[in-house]
Parts: sequence; C-alpha cells; structure tokens
Amino acid sequence: MTEAKPQTVHAAFRQAAARWPERPFLAVLPETAERYGIEAGEITYAAAAETVERLSVGWAKAGFGRGHRVALLTENRPIYFLTWFALNRLGISVVPINPDLRSAELEYLIGHSEIAAAVVLPERMGDIRAAAEVAGRSVAVVAPGEAPERAPFDPPRPGTPDVDTECGLLYTSGTTGRPKGCVLPNEYFLEAGRWYAETGGLIALREGVERMITPLPVFHMNAMAYSAMAMLMTGGCLIAVDRFHPKSWWANVRDSGATVLHYLGVMPAMLMAAPADPSDRAHTVRFGFGAGVPRDLQAPFEARFGFPLIEAWAMTETGAGAVIAATDEPRHVGSNCFGRAPASMATRIVAEDGTEAAVDQPGELLVRRAGPEPRFGFFREYLKDPEASAEAWRDGWFHTGDVVRRGPDGSFHFVDRKKNVIRRSGENIAAVEVEAVLLRHPAVKAAAVAATPDPVRGDEVFALIVPHDKPVDAQAAARLADDIVAHCLGRLAYYKAPGWIAFAEALPLTSTQKIQRGELKTAVAERMAAGDVLDTRALKKRTA
Repeated sequence: MTEAKPQTVHAAFRQAAARWPERPFLAVLPETAERYGIEAGEITYAAAAETVERLSVGWAKAGFGRGHRVALLTENRPIYFLTWFALNRLGISVVPINPDLRSAELEYLIGHSEIAAAVVLPERMGDIRAAAEVAGRSVAVVAPGEAPERAPFDPPRPGTPDVDTECGLLYTSGTTGRPKGCVLPNEYFLEAGRWYAETGGLIALREGVERMITPLPVFHMNAMAYSAMAMLMTGGCLIAVDRFHPKSWWANVRDSGATVLHYLGVMPAMLMAAPADPSDRAHTVRFGFGAGVPRDLQAPFEARFGFPLIEAWAMTETGAGAVIAATDEPRHVGSNCFGRAPASMATRIVAEDGTEAAVDQPGELLVRRAGPEPRFGFFREYLKDPEASAEAWRDGWFHTGDVVRRGPDGSFHFVDRKKNVIRRSGENIAAVEVEAVLLRHPAVKAAAVAATPDPVRGDEVFALIVPHDKPVDAQAAARLADDIVAHCLGRLAYYKAPGWIAFAEALPLTSTQKIQRGELKTAVAERMAAGDVLDTRALKKRTA
C-alpha cells in the first residue's frame, strides 16, 4: 500500500520515524555538546518521535494551535527541530530568532510577528520578556523542552493543518530597511525536501545512508527547508554544529562520518588558507552544497580536498519553487556558475533598459514556477506588507534583485545583487567581487565596498576596511591603503580596485552578519563629506 503524501512537516517526520525508527536522525558532536552544555551522541527517529509527541501534547493542553505563532531561540541545538515538529503537528507557525538580535530588533520582531509564546534559552528569557513588554505583547516564555501553562491569546482556529497552513515566518536580513517576514506554508518545506531528495545528479542522496553536516544557522531557510527536510525525506542523519570552526572543521567532518556538507562562500576561503595536510582527503564527503565560493578558489579546493562544491541559487522567498543548482556537468568551475534552470522553473534575465538580456549580458533574474501555478513552492507573502509582496511579483514574475548572466549553454552565472553594482565609466563592478579580493589581503579583517559619486566616471569604488591592526599614524594608513590597492590591481581589472579607502573599527552589519548596504551607503557619504578618506585613484592605471 502506497503511503499517503504528507500534508505537513510533522506528517513527513512521522512517516520517516515509522519507516526508519532505529536510524539516527540528529547527531551532536562532542565539540558542539561541550559548547552548548548538552549531551553528545545520536538521537534516533524513534527517540525524536517520543520527544515530539510529549511536547505536542503539552502545547495542545495549554491551548495552542492553528493561528498561533511561537518564536524559537535555541541556537543550533537538536531541540529546535523537535519543537518545530511538535508545534507543526498542531498547526502552530514557528518564528526563528537569530540569537544575535538585541533589544530594538527583538522588539520589532515580536511586535510585527505577534507571537503568542517563545521557546528561549534561559539566559535570554529576560531579553525576550523585556522586548515583549516594549512591543506591548503578552508572550508566554518557556525554556527549550517545556510547554507553557496556557495560551495568552485567542483560542486556535478550527480545522486540520494541511499544505496551505502557515508553517514558519522567516525574516529576511533587511539589507535595505526593516526585515520582511516571509510567510511560509507547509508546502514550501515539503517541496524543498522533495527537491533535494529527488534531484539526483551530483547531489543524489542515498536512502537511509547520508550523514549531512552543516554549520549554517537553523534560523535560516537552508538548514530548515533543505538540510532537515532532505534528511527526513531520505532517512538520513543531520549533524548541526554550533557554528563553523576552521581549526576543528575537518576533525569534526571525519569524526561524524559526514557524507554531505553544507557551506557558505567564506568557508572554502578560510579552509584553503590553512597549510596543506596529508589528511586533507581523509574523509567520506561526497559533495558540498552551498553558494558563494570565490571563483578562483573553487577548482583548487576541489583538487585539494577531493569533492565537488555544488553551487546553488535560491532565496527565502523562492524556496524550491525556483531553485537552481549545478548538479550536472559541465559546472563551469571558477566562473560563478550555479547551474541550469530545471524544466519546472521559468526564468527571464532583464537588462537595465527592460529588454531581454542577450547571452552573457548581465541582467536581473526574474523567476516563477513553470505551468499553471507560478507561485507553487514560493513564500506566500510578506507579512503585513501587501505593497512589497505585489512589487516583488509585479508583471507575474518574482523579481529577485540578483544580477546574473546566462551562458551559451543555458548555464547561469552570478554577478551581484542588483543594488550592489557599481557603474564606473560604463563598466559594471560587482561589490562582492571586490570584497572577496580585499578579504584575501593579510592585513584585512573585514571589508565592504560601495559606490561613491565621481564627477567624471559616474561612480568610483569606495572600500571601508577593518584592519587586523589599526595603523599607528596617517603615514602608516597611507602605506597600508597603497598596499591594499596594489593587492587588488594584481588580481582584478584596474578599474575594480578601490579609488577611495577608509579604515574603520567595524562594518555596519545586519543581525545575520551581512553587510547592511543602506547604512554602508550613509557611512560612505559621511566619510567622504568629512574628508576622512584616502584617495587611491592615482594608483588605478590601465596596464598591459
């Protein structure tokens, strides 16, 4: 008898637990256990199901159900997933909280999401209660693994949770303004898991075999929609470490028996900076899955460590309704290629003048699901922001804000976020490309690049740099700036090197440690107006 297609995340978990009860679902490595003060070891599907059942009964008894939202602040602990499944069974939507958020950010999130409760680490309970009071919300705050005594708001809505029921509310990083809350139904997460489980090619997942290690935060869509759901769909084991630790990474990979790893672009760069070691290939990893690997490091990394880095593209808004990954050859390694669009997905690349971009011409990527349901697998809407939702979906296409180009074979190559492109003397310069090169200078701890107006060239490249060691005086600062520009000129076309440099103690960052582009633009204007900058334009000369 064929199993019924699951209608909720909890139903997918329940099916997995029934099919693979003794298989490990979650694993906690000793290093992570020590940092969190929890027990190391593996949690089987059966044991996980027992905890999910207990928690679900407790929350139901307290009066929680469909229509309620509950925030989760647990860091990368296993209890995050178990609480999510328990709440999902009742039709409760989860609102993941980045543990780095502080008072003003928490006040906004709590007020905007209208959570009824929060599962919070004991040391952060005071912060959540204080923020809730400022936001004017009555919020039941409990420790991980517990349920509140009663729901502080209206009783749950009637009905059985299904694919359309809200499963999660995930907030974007807010690089240009207040974070937007993406409303994600069960369908979103189920489709992401099916996509990963069924895509095959270089990311083929073997049923009941895979062990996936990820340092990515569980409050992001990658760990929730792809990592966790893919393991559920295939009976695999998820190994969520507390965060990326370069010095112990390979030891953790080896000791965990990981067969798949997830990465962000900064990870390969940091791992390649370590001296080569005879144990570099002493692991069982078949592939890495992620985005943003520096193009000049992808081939050397793969050659050194012995497995492919599968670059992919998706957004919190697109989920698996529109996801592209370099799952088949040719991958065009070293060209920022993230694969070819599947038949289930429709795409357009639109040039600045609104026309369809030609082959290899950069333009904004527009996406939708192919067929009669263009929004299938996507987010439902931005919470309380119908204008932004309509703007994102104008003309029937989701506007990604990402600038890409399409090669002759249909492969997509990432260029930059649309708003981060610097246009200098007719040349488009990707801020992220320049930042990646700056970060490879030994004196640079962090860097952010933006445009600043130039009377002749339109824009000039401005680099705000956090050095490892602050220059002792103006002469030392000038020498360091010159050295940094020389470093760039040796690795980039001359016009991409910084024409202005300013040193700072910190960059304007979002709560998820992304560059706050809006604040960066303001900081650049202020530094230029104050004259607190170093002019390096004379060093930018075309050479043979």
